[in-house]
Amino acid sequence: MRACLFGSLLLLAACQGPLSTLDPGGPQARSVFVFTSAMVLVAGAAFALVIGLFAIALRRGKRVTGGDAGSVRAERRWVVWLGIAFPMSVLTVLLAATLWVGEGQFVRDDTLPTWRATASQWGWQFAPLGADGVPGATTDRLVIPAGEPVIVEIVSTDVIHSFWVPRLAGKMDAVPGKPNRHLIQADTPGTYLGQCAEYCGVGHDRMRFEVLATAPRSPAAGGQP
Repeated sequence: MRACLFGSLLLLAACQGPLSTLDPGGPQARSVFVFTSAMVLVAGAAFALVIGLFAIALRRGKRVTGGDAGSVRAERRWVVWLGIAFPMSVLTVLLAATLWVGEGQFVRDDTLPTWRATASQWGWQFAPLGADGVPGATTDRLVIPAGEPVIVEIVSTDVIHSFWVPRLAGKMDAVPGKPNRHLIQADTPGTYLGQCAEYCGVGHDRMRFEVLATAPRSPAAGGQP
């Protein structure tokens, strides 16, 4: 009992933290969390169903014989409904949900404030982009207004990296020669930790960065965050 209680406390402790995906701090990360939770629940329910059916089969201990037409028909129904229809229905729903959640991670409004995130072995540099696409001063952290969506244009100068702020959004690769546009938003002001999620060499573990979400801008402020 004590071991179970201790294990539960460890699991609960992992629900929070600067790199926790179980403590979303923005709409993009929240949609990923809800989808992942739904997948875990569906997988758990399917596992329980299979174990239950297996227990029933062991308890009955009956074998289907070639001359037992009723048993053959029952077996076919089990195969069709639970072996084909059930998993196909679940997979169809999961595929539709995956497409819906994935589409929500992409940019739909090019007028949003934009920052360029440049990855290289082994660090990140950030610069706000003006309306003409010209980058401003480079900093070592991403600054965004809380409560407002921001586009992050992700690029790489060498190998493939991956931009990931677990509490704010899903992962997006930084591919040499191919800028990827990512949507990110923080609900409240604060500092959010990000990291490279694609192994990129011996310095990969040091490729972390900060996202600073500032207080919402006043209507008269305008411009980049």
